[in-house]
Amino acid sequence: MKKVLLALAIIAGTAFTTLAQTKSGDSGKFSIGLEGGLPVGDSHNGYNYVIGGSLKYELPIAASTWFTVSAGYNSFHPKSVLKDLGFGSVGFIPVKVGVKYYIEQGFFAEGQLGAAFGTKSGYGTAFAYSPGVGYTFDGGFEAGVRYEGWSKNGTTSQLGLRLAYRF
Repeated sequence: MKKVLLALAIIAGTAFTTLAQTKSGDSGKFSIGLEGGLPVGDSHNGYNYVIGGSLKYELPIAASTWFTVSAGYNSFHPKSVLKDLGFGSVGFIPVKVGVKYYIEQGFFAEGQLGAAFGTKSGYGTAFAYSPGVGYTFDGGFEAGVRYEGWSKNGTTSQLGLRLAYRF
């Protein structure tokens, strides 16, 4: 956990130092999104799907480049085998920082690092990472696809889709 917090502090410090170099007229953007995912890897053995939501803030740091901060909630829903054993859905709160780069027009690539906090006792905190790609449409709508992994004594992972509105 200390290593995760140290990494987040270094990333945030670097980003805030870079922010001083942006134009004073540039402003950030918020987005709120619905998320869905399919568990992959070992997670696929016990869970059918992931559903959740997120809030993201983006701040321009250079031409076509944005610093991102996001937080959300993801619920992993178990397959019937686990339900029969009395296991219910498992919730996590991922908190991440990263960089979003617009490649051309609305197309972007994004990478984020952070931590995922389990909402049930015993699930603890995992290191989170998520590379992805997406498209921002005129009018503020955005769609993105990402791989997201949470590492702690193994990896919980998903292939996720985020549909959001930027304002």
